[in-house]
Amino acid sequence: MIRLPEIDHERVYRELVDFIKKEVYATGMKKAVLGLSGGLDSAIVSFLAAKALGPENVTGILMPYRTSSRSSIDDAMKMVEFTGIDHKVIEITDAVDTIAKNNMTDPERLRAVRLGNIMARVRMITLFDFSTAHDAIVLGTGNKSEIMLGYFTLFGDGANAVNPIGNIYKTSIFQLSEHLGLPGSVVRKAPSADLFEGQTDEGELGFEYRKMDPVLHALFDLGLSASEVIAQGHDRELVEFISRRVPAMRYKTKIPVISKIEPF
Repeated sequence: MIRLPEIDHERVYRELVDFIKKEVYATGMKKAVLGLSGGLDSAIVSFLAAKALGPENVTGILMPYRTSSRSSIDDAMKMVEFTGIDHKVIEITDAVDTIAKNNMTDPERLRAVRLGNIMARVRMITLFDFSTAHDAIVLGTGNKSEIMLGYFTLFGDGANAVNPIGNIYKTSIFQLSEHLGLPGSVVRKAPSADLFEGQTDEGELGFEYRKMDPVLHALFDLGLSASEVIAQGHDRELVEFISRRVPAMRYKTKIPVISKIEPF
């Protein structure tokens, strides 16, 4: 079986803190804002940002919808207390429901997907509006696994100015968070976009990150073929799923394609 390479957690921690400091200060700004969902990814970015910029220069915005889990809000507040950062709660239900009126006749599954995308994009608008008002850079909280799998909303939770953890697999995020001593309830929490009660990333994708990440690494970091990865003992259905999904989702990670024609 192919495994993810071990990372030096302390070195990665120091480099990420330096990365945030360098990239934020390069913009001429000194403050940062991020969406604080109560999940592990936003928790670790809030911790890193507080160390890089000082907690007084970081704001975590909680943006609950009426179906959001109460535990998500509680865990987000644990990170506010743990890091000492500022926070703000902005309820997005009215804005989301106003837009979502147009999808009420859709089949249930499509309605849920559209509603989730609306939530993600309303949250993005909220963050960038706050960044303009407070001269703060928007930090991203998407990890490498999510980005490669396209498990994010284009121009929603995928929109940010600086992303500290976008090149770190979710499995390594779990390990790094334990090394940093983040609150246990946040570390142990099932990854979720918090679109509705009980929703989880792995439930929607159909596979666990601890099984997907080594396959992503083997196929796209090591350049092995699907048959080679399967021969190493990885599940055929999983390997074929990732082999199809990653190329299909690459459009989400690129700037809009613009035609190139000669000037008239």
